[in-house]
Amino acid sequence: MKALLLEEYKKLTVTDMPQPEVGARDVLVQIRACGICGSDIHGFDGSSGRRIPPLIMGHEASGVVAEIGAEVSSVKEGDRVTFDSMMSCGECGFCKRGQMNLCDDRRVLGVSCEDYRQHGCFAEYATVPEHIIYPLPDNLPFEHAAMIEPVSVAVHAVKRTPIAAGDTAVVVGAGMIGLLVVQALKAAGCGQIIAVDLADEKLALAQTLGAELGINPNTTDAVAAIREATDGRGADIAMEVVGATPTVQTAIEATRKGGHVTLIGNLAPQVDFPLQSVVTRELTVHGTCGSNGEYPECIDLLASGTIQVAPLITAQATLDEGPKWFDRLYAAEAGLMKVILKPGE
Repeated sequence: MKALLLEEYKKLTVTDMPQPEVGARDVLVQIRACGICGSDIHGFDGSSGRRIPPLIMGHEASGVVAEIGAEVSSVKEGDRVTFDSMMSCGECGFCKRGQMNLCDDRRVLGVSCEDYRQHGCFAEYATVPEHIIYPLPDNLPFEHAAMIEPVSVAVHAVKRTPIAAGDTAVVVGAGMIGLLVVQALKAAGCGQIIAVDLADEKLALAQTLGAELGINPNTTDAVAAIREATDGRGADIAMEVVGATPTVQTAIEATRKGGHVTLIGNLAPQVDFPLQSVVTRELTVHGTCGSNGEYPECIDLLASGTIQVAPLITAQATLDEGPKWFDRLYAAEAGLMKVILKPGE
């Protein structure tokens, strides 16, 4: 099969690879669409430590069932499907508590680290276990279905956050996940949603997708503006979607006393944390990681149009064009957001 292989850091090659084997409980999927994630870009240069070459990256995917294992019963050949990016064991204490995203033995598609190597979906075919497969409705295009993984991250983060109808929410970081968080907050019943970002074009998009107000810290004191918009109180909840000291501090300082801050961003391993502000104002801080069974809900949200992903897709390209798009994304070219690769084209 044709695959986009990370041969060494910063070197991607379209090459021929063996088609994956299909176990008794596995499903072979012909990949129709796979999104380039920000984590793939960090893996491209080795900075994440979780994409050790040689490796086929890619975990945001959808496609058609090409073959099923002998014990598979939930899907059949020809079915349109997507699948979770994470494979949980089902046996550890976390899995038994229903916290599959915290599985002790989890493996992630397209990830290679010291503990395991798991080829991903920048290829014509991928094999995944049956228990992470989800059927797709006919009205959901493959390229939109490939966005369900990042949508699930946003939806899971919102579900981790206590929200009352009409709450004011601040989203710090209006990149792709932030824009999905804006929409997930709207769907969850938030009233006023305020987006904070350094790029005016992202703030404009956030406002078309549900934010009432966009604030650029380059030109405005973000915390003061948020307090002004909330009668001096601060937001009921803040969602931090960057993972750096300035944005974490903004999220915390923009939240009212007794409010909730959910940390989604994971850019830096350590940040300076305003401890006294959290303690003396009795804030509740939530961490959130990936998703945990939200795929069916996310499929419904996309199929109904409640969450829109089309405005977030910058380009669709063939596998052969993949190296070029990785270079452009790695260079942080302005205006680029989600690039979808289509291995079958």
